[in-house]
Amino acid sequence: MHELSVALGIVKIAEDETAKAKAKTVELIELEIGTLAGIEFESLDFVWPAAVKDTVLEHAKRMIHKIEAKGQCVDCDTVFSMKHLYDACPQCHSNFKGILQGKELRVKALEVV
Repeated sequence: MHELSVALGIVKIAEDETAKAKAKTVELIELEIGTLAGIEFESLDFVWPAAVKDTVLEHAKRMIHKIEAKGQCVDCDTVFSMKHLYDACPQCHSNFKGILQGKELRVKALEVV
């Protein structure tokens, strides 16, 4: 379960940015997570309370923006939605594609006080 290490990394980012802003706590954290980022959202929800306990994020509201995956076929240039990394092009059934979005994992914004 690597979601705990992801959550602890998010805590570290929040603590570093809060210190730079000379703030004491975070009111809101916004995350962007792609559906192909390898994160189990239920597992992240499960480990979140333990990861943020006694940190600047303990009482913060958490907003997660899920980014749906899209790929572009190398052979026919079709842009298509993806559920899995191994999805083939729906137009020509080629497995050669570029991932346009869906692998993101970033802290988008913090509101601090």
